[in-house]
Amino acid sequence: MRILILCTGNSCRSQMAEGFLKSFDENLEVFSAGTTPVIEVHPLAIQVMKELGIDLSANKPKSVHQFLKDEFDFVITVCGGAKEACPMFTGSVKHRLHIGFDDPAEFTGSIDEVLNEFRRIRDKIKRDFFNFYKEKIA
Repeated sequence: MRILILCTGNSCRSQMAEGFLKSFDENLEVFSAGTTPVIEVHPLAIQVMKELGIDLSANKPKSVHQFLKDEFDFVITVCGGAKEACPMFTGSVKHRLHIGFDDPAEFTGSIDEVLNEFRRIRDKIKRDFFNFYKEKIA
């Protein structure tokens, strides 16, 4: 089972979703990418995932273009905000899904408030991707 998770920068939501799916089932081939990947995975995404025992520190944002020749069972977009355009995947895919989340990197406030927003989004991603895993894969 091959799964690609897409967002814009590939720094937070798609990275967290990739980490969770891999933690649910080590036999899944899970990748994440963005249409305009940033330089690094957001440090707060790494921090809040580490709190749950998932290490994203070696992950790097990737461009969706490197996956266009690959085949996937599922391509899942995770963009959420109204101002955010979901990326399209033009490669070979059996099923396309959208499981949207707000971008925690867009949140402003004190460090504690921003961390709480990263945790809130992380927990939603865990819940929704576990439901996806149970319904579509397990």
